[in-house]
Amino acid sequence: MEHQHEPGPRIVVAALYRFARLDRFADLRQPLAAFCCGHGIKGTLILAAEGINGTVAGTDEAIASLVARLESEPELAGLDVKYGHTEVMPFHRMKVRLKKEIVTMGVAAVDPLADAGAYVEPADWNALIADPDTILVDTRNGYEVALGTFRGALDPGTSTFSDFPAWLHAHRAELEGRKVAMFCTGGIRCEKATAYARSLGLDHVYHLKGGILRYLEQVPAAESLWQGECFVFDERVAVTHGLERGEAQLCRACRHPLTEADRRSPAYREGVSCARCHDLRSDDDRRRYAERHRQMELAAARGSTHIGS
Repeated sequence: MEHQHEPGPRIVVAALYRFARLDRFADLRQPLAAFCCGHGIKGTLILAAEGINGTVAGTDEAIASLVARLESEPELAGLDVKYGHTEVMPFHRMKVRLKKEIVTMGVAAVDPLADAGAYVEPADWNALIADPDTILVDTRNGYEVALGTFRGALDPGTSTFSDFPAWLHAHRAELEGRKVAMFCTGGIRCEKATAYARSLGLDHVYHLKGGILRYLEQVPAAESLWQGECFVFDERVAVTHGLERGEAQLCRACRHPLTEADRRSPAYREGVSCARCHDLRSDDDRRRYAERHRQMELAAARGSTHIGS
């Protein structure tokens, strides 16, 4: 009789961050890496003098232990954590990185601890953004906005978060005297974005506490003003209401998220190309991508992970 494979334990995905005065951040790298590897946790943690940021995945017990470990550091108590679930480990390895910023904006004087905008709970967000005096700004990158955003939100059209200060400075006059509501995936970019807005003299600045992820987790779909899916930086690609996995997939050539409509393009070939990158790659590139995709499928059939995935 053929053996039936039993599914493994459910994987918890935790997106976490905290701005803090963390002068000893470099000393935490090795202990945290050892802790995560010892508990089978994979993903990325970023440490800097301004705090911690990251997304990690593991069993319920392992992630709970990691959060408790982080909370035991006095500077990191009060960690902001959003939880999701998946059936398959969404990361291939564990990395703990040291950086200048936990989210790169490139403006040295910005201090979210001292001057971030006002937090707005998900339950109160709809009323704020429905106010005709409110200007709603999506602080994420263009490829994220294309997958989903709040109804009526401005898209700055940025490629990276470090482009956002220039956009905000250029549009300062349009925002002055208005309520400015900003949002991002998990809340971390908005802490810096609103702090920068306040440094420019914008007084009525707000941001969605916990970001889109907490809004999708807490606000019922029937009451939601969110449209589309929310891009996440792991193998789930995107999530929707209730933090259920969305239908978006990654183009393995250019790493951009693709909707179902994108995948109907004649230029789309799974693992090889999409309409966005097809004309930017050579035939040799596509042959290489096709072979990589073939090896990934063979590895999946064996129940392993191809190293090039």
